[in-house]
Amino acid sequence: MTSQRELLIRGSEKVIGHYELLLANAKNQQERELYRERIERELRLIRDLRGEQDHRAA
Repeated sequence: MTSQRELLIRGSEKVIGHYELLLANAKNQQERELYRERIERELRLIRDLRGEQDHRAA
């Protein structure tokens, strides 16, 4: 089970890398916001997979 979790985490990290490249080349504010939201979603997924608490959920 742990190896599956680590595989999912590595996949999300790769996705974040791709979104960061897209963010760096975004043509307008709407695109930038879209990529930031998607990066945040992947970061939340990683935190969930690692069993970390979301510090904003207070």
